[in-house]
Amino acid sequence: MVGQASRRIAVFCVGNKLMLDDGLGPAVYEELERAWTMPDNVDVFDVGCLTMDLINAVDDYDVIVTVDAVDGTGDEAGTVYRFEPDAMARHSGATASLHDLKLVDLFDAATLLGYECEGLCLGMQIENASPSELVVGLTPKVAQRLPFLVDVLVGELARLGSAPVRKDGGTA
Repeated sequence: MVGQASRRIAVFCVGNKLMLDDGLGPAVYEELERAWTMPDNVDVFDVGCLTMDLINAVDDYDVIVTVDAVDGTGDEAGTVYRFEPDAMARHSGATASLHDLKLVDLFDAATLLGYECEGLCLGMQIENASPSELVVGLTPKVAQRLPFLVDVLVGELARLGSAPVRKDGGTA
């Protein structure tokens, strides 16, 4: 069995930064790049939207964590969720990604090829993912809660035995 610290982990930051709060994933990616140093076994990607082009990642990594905007929960913008890929499978509401391809769909397709890995989804209820024009940035409530989502992600990586280190020398 592979030890926790030696497991290969991918973090997929999902979203379109030109669509206001749908840019949550890319905003997390940028904050991780700016403020955190990842362990050697953790790779962080700004993937835009999940596509079947990522199917080999299910074979290449032991754990895939996605960070994505969610909508339709009825909860206040900025509410953070943690769920397993199957929990969001073909649902709407609190466990619905804004994107057509969900992590569970990617895993389902990979399973057909004999690939498998562990998955985890982190999401945040957003305020506006469909602006009337292209807008880069996050709404104020989502931007205010972005550091909390990053802290949750860092905590999950630590729980997996692969704690990032702050570049400024501070603690998580």
